[in-house]
Amino acid sequence: MQLFFRKAHRIFYLAMVICCFALCFPILWLLAKKPEKHFNKLVFFRKWISKISAALSGIRFEYHFEEPIDWSIPYVLCPNHTSILDISVLTHLCPQPFSFIGKAELLKNPVTAIFFRSIDIPVDRNNRMSAFRAFKSGHETLQKGRSLVVFPEGKIDDEYPPRLHPFKSGPFRLAQENNVAILPIVIHNAWDLFWDDGARFGTKPGVIKVSVLRPILPNAEVPTAVPPIEDLVYSRMNESWLSKK
Repeated sequence: MQLFFRKAHRIFYLAMVICCFALCFPILWLLAKKPEKHFNKLVFFRKWISKISAALSGIRFEYHFEEPIDWSIPYVLCPNHTSILDISVLTHLCPQPFSFIGKAELLKNPVTAIFFRSIDIPVDRNNRMSAFRAFKSGHETLQKGRSLVVFPEGKIDDEYPPRLHPFKSGPFRLAQENNVAILPIVIHNAWDLFWDDGARFGTKPGVIKVSVLRPILPNAEVPTAVPPIEDLVYSRMNESWLSKK
């Protein structure tokens, strides 16, 4: 019976996302024709589609900041990844215009496709040319003073309950080469409410708890090669992750 209600909640949540998106689609379609000109407006609509659909489904967000964040400067935001709700967590958190780097499969999703064809950056991690283009686009995004969200684990793993998996080097290289601070973000329990896409265990309403750790400027704190900054960020995020289990 519990699984039945969780499956029903998943259907309701997805229906809310589709309804909110459908209401905004005519405007999004027009804005997406000139994404650079309308970048901030597209980000605005993405944020509110995420926020309203989550709120209607009884999903709320609670953020704990290790220290105040200066949102006037760009960051490479590095969250762990266990749920499709992680997207809502980031859109709710970040007041800046920003782009996601995400898997190319999102170009096939009817909701996310319009954003990944306009303001976000798709990447096929099994294709070197696609990875190179995504890295170049990420570099250009940071050069424009916009923030970038990169899930350093690279994907939602099949392991359940999830753990923090080793990080890819991409986000740390981008931060170092552009002298931009990394903002580690630990999303503690989104997986419990909505693991992956919710298809296996269903979903449920609740409060997603998020820890926003102190920003790390790689060239100032770890001025050597890429692996040390990966290790430092992983260590801090894993400590926070394990502290809430």
